[in-house]
Amino acid sequence: MSRIQTMFDPKTIALIGATEKEGAVGRAILENLLRSKDRKIFPINPNIAKVFNMETYPAIAGIPEHVDLAVVATPARSVPGVIEECGQAGVDGVVIISAGFKEIGEEGTQLESEIDGLRKKYGMRIMGPNCLGFVRPALGLNATFLRGNPPSGNIAFISQSGALGSAILDWAVSAEIGFSMFASLGSMIDIDFGDMIDFLGDDPATRSILIYMEGVGNAKKFMSAARAFARRKPIIILKPGRFAESARAARSHTGAMAGDDAVYEAAFRRTGVVRVGEIAELFNAAGVLDSKRLPAGPRLAIVTSAGGPGVMAADAIIHLGGELAELSPESMNQLNAILPAYWSKANPVDLLGDANVDRFTKALTICLADPKVDGVLVIYVPMPSAPSTQLAQALADSVKNAWKPVIATWMGGDDVEEGRHIFIENSIPNYDTPEEAVRTYVNMCRYKRHLDELYEIPDEMPAQKVPSKDHLRELIKGALREGRTLLNEEESKDFLITYGIPVTMTEVVQDAEGAVSIAEKVGYPVVIKIVSPDISHKSDVGGVIMGIDSSTALKEAYEKLIERVKKRAPEAHITGVVVEKMIIDVDYELILGSKKDKDFGSVILFGMGGTMAEFIKDFSIGLPPLNQTLAKMLMQDTRVYKMLQGFRGKPPADFEEIEEILVNFSNLIIDFPEIAEIDINPLAISNGKAFALDGRIIIDKNYVATDRSAYPHLIITPYPTKYTTPWRLSDGTEVLLRAIRPEDEPAEHEMLSSLSQETLRTRFFSAIKDISHEWLILFCNIDYDRHMAIVAEIEENGKKRMIGVARLIMNQDMTSGEVAFLVHDKFQGKHLGSKFVEMLIGIARERGLEDVRADVLTENESMLKVFKRSGFAVQWVPGGTSEAVLKLKE
Repeated sequence: MSRIQTMFDPKTIALIGATEKEGAVGRAILENLLRSKDRKIFPINPNIAKVFNMETYPAIAGIPEHVDLAVVATPARSVPGVIEECGQAGVDGVVIISAGFKEIGEEGTQLESEIDGLRKKYGMRIMGPNCLGFVRPALGLNATFLRGNPPSGNIAFISQSGALGSAILDWAVSAEIGFSMFASLGSMIDIDFGDMIDFLGDDPATRSILIYMEGVGNAKKFMSAARAFARRKPIIILKPGRFAESARAARSHTGAMAGDDAVYEAAFRRTGVVRVGEIAELFNAAGVLDSKRLPAGPRLAIVTSAGGPGVMAADAIIHLGGELAELSPESMNQLNAILPAYWSKANPVDLLGDANVDRFTKALTICLADPKVDGVLVIYVPMPSAPSTQLAQALADSVKNAWKPVIATWMGGDDVEEGRHIFIENSIPNYDTPEEAVRTYVNMCRYKRHLDELYEIPDEMPAQKVPSKDHLRELIKGALREGRTLLNEEESKDFLITYGIPVTMTEVVQDAEGAVSIAEKVGYPVVIKIVSPDISHKSDVGGVIMGIDSSTALKEAYEKLIERVKKRAPEAHITGVVVEKMIIDVDYELILGSKKDKDFGSVILFGMGGTMAEFIKDFSIGLPPLNQTLAKMLMQDTRVYKMLQGFRGKPPADFEEIEEILVNFSNLIIDFPEIAEIDINPLAISNGKAFALDGRIIIDKNYVATDRSAYPHLIITPYPTKYTTPWRLSDGTEVLLRAIRPEDEPAEHEMLSSLSQETLRTRFFSAIKDISHEWLILFCNIDYDRHMAIVAEIEENGKKRMIGVARLIMNQDMTSGEVAFLVHDKFQGKHLGSKFVEMLIGIARERGLEDVRADVLTENESMLKVFKRSGFAVQWVPGGTSEAVLKLKE
């Protein structure tokens, strides 16, 4: 058990600051702890002998047992000393309720720094400071000073703010919402959102994770945990604050457009997290997104006994981007047979004011069976012919085995309250108004569609040679030596050319005669642009002249350009003028750029470009690394995407080329942490093809390379090419060993499908009948920080074939790893298994793991031999399995 697991289910708890004083925080916490089930509570207070007739201890060192959890409620200045004592006593986890830390200024920040140093020294986990603590209702554990316990349920609610978290909790309890856990994280000196998602992701009592977030904290840890669990459990976030401060100092279009909130939105989308805007939405979403009955599409059928609310629901579905289902002829015939002749004959299905329970249930059943319907909304208003409670129970009974979602709007007050309770008991989402219900349905659709898109199998991109980067790094060093951070257009385009991004070629000249010489070589018309390390946006100072079609016009334009720029930017140092061939027929102008965000590192922006880009603000943001699927999603999230399909007689863009450009641009950003901002604006589309007409790169003067990480500017670790290794089987067959990619899903499916049932059984401990896309996502779309998979690939009849795969999955604390491998039947006995284990041990050592383990069926003697030869100690475990363990650190 990890330390965080121990502190969240402690058998022994010490309260430091326990007291009987009325109104004191220490008293409220103690009263809550004393209600805990089957736990030993040790009050600590050096100033009193007893509290509530319990013996108190002067310090934690005096407690005769190991302490799993310590709760601290003492003045801030005393806390570092208390934490030192807890560390010396070997306490697993500490909750610091005390306030008076960084929120009060420099003195409090220094106290936090001392506490963090002690945490690292002793390896304990800390929640807080300045937090409420946590509650786990099902375990009867309340380590807060809140009055009362929330009811038990399957929703976990994590709040950064104690006060707002407490208010939201009160509201939810009054709405009869139950919780698996409530936690207030406070300053997040240690335990943060990433830790909580990791813990709750593995908690069987939790079906949905709700978060009130003011700031992300450790963004890399959050992204890693959210990506690991968002597909299995909905993670729903309410994040206030639409900040714009970071855009003020930006020197590029990208920097100005990609504000803080837009980057948060992109990060949430990349992980599959749902963001909501209101407290009520937080819990509405939790009630439906964990459903196994997410809609396959947007087509909603509406069954109602009141025409007005039905029309309101129809308006809402269209307005919110859903779709009113068109009922099939078969459904229409069945409805005609059970409904009065004067029914609406369309969707919404108006059952009329005399509808009884039977009419409701039959109409619902018909709509659910219709292949053109993805979900059904039932709207009810109080009516004598169909009593609320009786109808609600009948509907609940009839949808128990339905695989399509059913949601309800039960309009009214006390008369319908019991019906609503029946829906709650049967996990049927129900709402007071049609608009609320429809909004929920549309959110369900978007959530499922986004997850499906996020984990779509990417197309293989054309193989690219690894670009030579040395000359580009020399360009950066040269610029910094000259005291400039802005690369000129020629230098910037050198980066783009190296990474396979098409550009218009440029030449820098120093006088008008030089400009004419270049123009005659490339052909008219040409464009000229000012070159200055002090000018970022050339158009803003009149530093661009286009459409020059003769040498006479070029000489005049050259002089005009210099004169205009000197007038508008008198302090700028002009180093030359760029001359380039002008592309005449530009159909579309795009922008492609990147900037470093303070929380999420380098991000990528794509959208409508040109001089009006910042005004139009049609853009989307993505986080590198990108693959083909993510590049396509980045484009689809913009309005200009539809325009690129062909607009007013203009030819469509080559989307495959743009996807390739986006992936290549992502690789450029990955390889150069030195880049602070970069703009390609415009990325012009002419006759379907793309050209970077202008490029601007700004160097991060504060970047310092370290040995700790090759990618300090990224929060998602890119594909680890360093593990790519040519090798040979014992029979001489050439094999390529490399890390797995999402694009490998078809190859892994083909390999698993062609294995013998015996090989599948001994690897997965049971027979595998359905090798689904959802299952393979877990194997192929992985986070390389916490899960490494190495595949073995051969070439057979001109095609690549996967013949084996090995995995190392790290635990939450990144101290231990589980290893496993599988070799195709035809290639067993050729030492591939031993090679796999050797590579996994090397990766585990590189990651600093203390040990690696493997669970193996005891009957699988050949696999156990591989582990024994690799130095693992093998121990038999009851139940037909054996555990192989290799200690990497003593």
